[in-house]
Amino acid sequence: MSDSSAHLHMFLSIRRELVGYAAKITGDRIQAEDIVQEAWIRFSPAKAQTRPAVEQPVAYLYRIVRNLALDLKRSRSREHDHAASPPLWLLPTTANDPAEICQHSMTLERLSDALQALPDNSRKALELHRFGGFTLAEIAGQLGVSLTTAHRLLREALLALARVMDHQDDGKGANLE
Repeated sequence: MSDSSAHLHMFLSIRRELVGYAAKITGDRIQAEDIVQEAWIRFSPAKAQTRPAVEQPVAYLYRIVRNLALDLKRSRSREHDHAASPPLWLLPTTANDPAEICQHSMTLERLSDALQALPDNSRKALELHRFGGFTLAEIAGQLGVSLTTAHRLLREALLALARVMDHQDDGKGANLE
């Protein structure tokens, strides 16, 4: 029996256990199947030529499966955290101090003025993206422009608003001194 046949036979004999192991980590049997297949691809004899010989192939396969499963779990956790919690600047704030209320009003006025000063397509792109949840492809379709142009319009609008906020922060620091 050749080395690659022995590895394949060994893999097939523990495949079910590997899937169960990955499923315990990920909580998803379908993802576990994908992880075990990816583990085989990484372990396969074709890859063996570029790495030293493995003394304990079963343990090595379990390690590959564990690392892939944990990577997937971390990735899903990051995606969930990103999708679940909006950026801090989008969260509503409560201002108790009259000076804070005034500052927030002035900030909103500056942003409103900056929005009105934007070219129509840039403003529409920003509104569609931030308030409507449109993707760049959908924005391009709505505005009748290319995807690249939609990206440029959105970027220009965001930069204009960021500049307004930067100038406001500079001014606020100057007023405190």
